Amino acid sequence: MTITSVAFFAYAVSDIKKARKFYEGFLDLRPNGEYDKDPDSQYIEYDIAGTTVAIGCSDQWLPSEKGASVALEVDDFDAWVKKAKDAGVPIAMGPYDFPSCRMLVITDPDKNRVTLHKRSKK
Repeated sequence: MTITSVAFFAYAVSDIKKARKFYEGFLDLRPNGEYDKDPDSQYIEYDIAGTTVAIGCSDQWLPSEKGASVALEVDDFDAWVKKAKDAGVPIAMGPYDFPSCRMLVITDPDKNRVTLHKRSKK
C-alpha cells in the first residue's frame, strides 16, 4: 500500500471574489472544467501540471497566514519577482537564491502563503 500522488492542495479564503482575482488575475490560473461553470461557486479548483490547487470559502474552514503553503514552479523566476513587486503583491519572504533553487514567498488576500519556485539546473 503506497500513496501514489498528491491529489490537490486547498486554501481557505474569506472572500472568493477577491481570491479569484489573485489566483486568476495575478497567477493567471484557470478554473478546471468542473468548477468554471458556476460564477457563484464558493469552491474553485485549478489544475496545474498533474495536480490541483483549490480555494474555498466556508464558515467551517478559515484562512491562516501561518498555515499550509504551496510552492508553484515558475518558468522565469526574475519575471515573476518583478511582476509581484510591480503589482504590489505582499512579499512574506525573499527572494532567495539557494544552491538547489530560487524562491519568493508571496501572500494572497487572506495572507495564505504561495511560494514562487524555480529549481536550479544541474
